[in-house]
Amino acid sequence: MNKVLGIDIGGTKVRMAIVGQGGELSLDETVPTKTPLYPYLEDQVMRILALHPEVDAIGIGTHGFVDPAKGKVIYATDILPGWTGTDLKEQLERATGKRVEVDNDANCAALAEAKIGAAKGKSRVVCLTLGTGLGGGIIWDGKLLSGGPHGGAAEIGHMILQPNGVLCPCGRRGCYEQYVSGTALNRRIQEAGLSINSRELFEVAASDPKARQLVQEFTADLAQGISSLQAIFDMDMVVIGGGVSESAALWWDPFMQQLEPLLLNPLSVKVAEFGNEAGVLGAALLIDGE
Repeated sequence: MNKVLGIDIGGTKVRMAIVGQGGELSLDETVPTKTPLYPYLEDQVMRILALHPEVDAIGIGTHGFVDPAKGKVIYATDILPGWTGTDLKEQLERATGKRVEVDNDANCAALAEAKIGAAKGKSRVVCLTLGTGLGGGIIWDGKLLSGGPHGGAAEIGHMILQPNGVLCPCGRRGCYEQYVSGTALNRRIQEAGLSINSRELFEVAASDPKARQLVQEFTADLAQGISSLQAIFDMDMVVIGGGVSESAALWWDPFMQQLEPLLLNPLSVKVAEFGNEAGVLGAALLIDGE
């Protein structure tokens, strides 16, 4: 990887950065997400390439189910209207004349942590991104485990944690995402009748029995999912990132207390090294990932 334009596409903003060989950023720019998205994205890319002809390739991480071999968005929710079915790789390679690689945004974050972040040097890694929802990425023998016939591999947030549980936007009940994400925490807080946000929940847990109970439930559910993942993958490490991880110092001890009795084998668990940069860094590393 020389100079790669890494692009992280979300529901409200598109972040673009030129990433060098050592992971350094020589340009870092964020623009609002607009629809229709593809022509707008192409315009933004062409503008940057005109200013930075040294860019060799383009890596893109996007919300939704992605076929990385074809670089096609198989399915995206209404967060990105009209994005489903977009032949992103084909169209952008034709427009730019440069190599383009595409994958799911959570997979890109996982790739960044595994290659140059908290799990550097580990060959089998599971990354969980606890944000508004729950994203996941799996590194298997140093490479992303992604794609599948429907672009849905490694959708960890949609493992069933609680059968017949809370309704998920995917249409099923009891998905892991509905118990350990920021949205899930806010729902638990509201159901408990507390007038606090998720950050405050962890801060007051030491003195408030209701808050402490919610933290126990959250950490137990997080631990249970990781235990199941270990039974499948026997990974070297789990990396936990996303907005909820920013307060990890406040809930890490009860979480590890819940996790350790559930493990089949010893497991290293770390907080992600990269914050908001993980998406663009991982997108750029798609070019290096073969």
